[in-house]
Amino acid sequence: MALQASSLLPPSPSARSFLGISLADHAVSDFSPRRRVRLGGGVRAQTATTSPSTTVSSPDAKKTLRKGTVIITGASSGLGLATAKALAETGKWHVIMACRDFLKAERAAKSVGMNKENYSVIHLDLASLDSVRQFTDNFRRSGRPLDALVCNAAVYLPTAKEPTFTADGFELSVGTNHLGHFLLARLLLDDLKKSDYPSRRLIIVGSITGGPGGPAGLAGGLNGLNTSSMINGGEFDGAKAYKDSKVCNMLTMQEFHRRFHEETGVTFASLYPGCIATTGLFRSHIPSSGSSSPFPEVVTDPSLGKSGVYWSWNKDSASFQNQLSEEASDPEKARKLWELSEKLVVWVKILERDRERERERDALVLLVCTLCKILF
Repeated sequence: MALQASSLLPPSPSARSFLGISLADHAVSDFSPRRRVRLGGGVRAQTATTSPSTTVSSPDAKKTLRKGTVIITGASSGLGLATAKALAETGKWHVIMACRDFLKAERAAKSVGMNKENYSVIHLDLASLDSVRQFTDNFRRSGRPLDALVCNAAVYLPTAKEPTFTADGFELSVGTNHLGHFLLARLLLDDLKKSDYPSRRLIIVGSITGGPGGPAGLAGGLNGLNTSSMINGGEFDGAKAYKDSKVCNMLTMQEFHRRFHEETGVTFASLYPGCIATTGLFRSHIPSSGSSSPFPEVVTDPSLGKSGVYWSWNKDSASFQNQLSEEASDPEKARKLWELSEKLVVWVKILERDRERERERDALVLLVCTLCKILF
C-alpha cells in the first residue's frame, strides 16, 4: 500500500530511512511516554477480572459501580449505532459516538431514542491522521475516563475501479480502516491503562475475509519496495483493499495483545459480527442487526473477557473462539506491520510539522517584504 505518488514500504523492516527521511532520528512522540516493551512471545490468553470496581457513595458505605465510558467509531449507522444504542440503554455506559458527520450522528441517536445523558458525539475522520489526534485531544478535554474502545468504522468500496486516497495520501481502505484505527488505539492506550474499571477492553472489528481461506498477499507489500496503492504491490482492487485492511486489523489486535495485555491487563480482541445488512458490509450469511447484535456482549460480558481472541457466533447465537488464518495470526508479520505502521503515522506528523514551518517561513518573508515596501 503506497502513497498516491510514492511507495510507503521500506526495503526491509530495519531500514533506517524512509522516503528519504531518517526515521531513527525521530522519536514516536505520539505515543509518549515511551516505554520499552517485550516483543514476540506466544499468544497468552487470559481472562479479565470480573469483580466490579467500587466507590463509597453514602455514609452507610453502600458500594456502587460508576458508569463506564466507551468510544465507538462509526456509531452513526449499522452495527456501530446498534451497539451504541444497546450500551446506552443499560444506563451503565456513556457512549462517545466518534463519527465523521456530527449532525448525522446526532440525528441517528435521536432516531433510535438514545437518552442525551448517555451519549456524546465527537467529530472523528479516520481518513485524516490529524483528525485522529484532534479527536484524542477533544476526548481528553471532556475529563471522562476511558474504559472501552471499539474500532468499528470501515470504508468498503468493492466496485471502485481506481483508488482514492486519504488526506495523508494513503489508499483509502487501508488508510482509514487500519492506519486511522492504529493511531487512535495507540494514542488512547494510556487512557485505557489509567482506567480503574474492572474490565477494560479494546475491540477491533474483523471480517470473515481474514479468517481461514482469507486473502493472501501482504508479504510482498511488507517486504519490498513498490509504488502500488495496494499493500501487496499489485493492481488496485477495491474489494481486496478492504480485505487487506481487515487482515491488518486482526494482525494489529494480536500484536496489541502480545505487547500490552500482560503489562496492562487490558483485554484486546477482534470479532466477526456477521452480515451488516444496513451498511453494505456483507460479512456472512449469519445476520447481525438491531438488538440482536452480539457486539455489546464483547464490551460487557465477563465470559468474553479473554484477550487475544477472535470471537464469532454460530447460527444459534452462541459465541466461540474462531480460528484466525495463518496469515492473520503470523506473529512475525504482525510485528513488521506494527513497526511499519508506527513509522508511517510518525512520518506523516513529521511532514505536517515541516509544512507548518514552511507556512511560517512564507508568512515571515511576506511580512518582511511588506515592511520593506512601506519603509523604502
